[in-house]
Amino acid sequence: MEKSVFLQQEGDIPKNRIWNFLIVHSEYDYSMKDIARYARVGYTTLKSIWKEFRQKKIVIQTRTVGKAKMYKLNLTNPVVEKFIDFYWAVIGAVVKKGNVQSVSEELTAPTYASQGIQVSARNI
Repeated sequence: MEKSVFLQQEGDIPKNRIWNFLIVHSEYDYSMKDIARYARVGYTTLKSIWKEFRQKKIVIQTRTVGKAKMYKLNLTNPVVEKFIDFYWAVIGAVVKKGNVQSVSEELTAPTYASQGIQVSARNI
């Protein structure tokens, strides 16, 4: 499975995987179980990171579906705004260096549902 450009550059660690997923898929809300699965992070690991994300208001609860609480990235948080800028700056730097092949391969790969998280081309 191909890693996103961000994970290749900044490290394929659980916290970065969560950021990567939440930024690329910021228009929708997800349960913690779905975030763990799609970000390829263990649920127990996600719970420990999630506590910090909730305290710092990086994520917000949007609704409840049955017993599942749904969350999404808090786009009004200034820290989140800066991190999103950083995220896309990292990807932009790789594109400017001419490492476009790995970016274009990633953008044409199947979506996260079948192959893992992929970088969106919307801000490149």
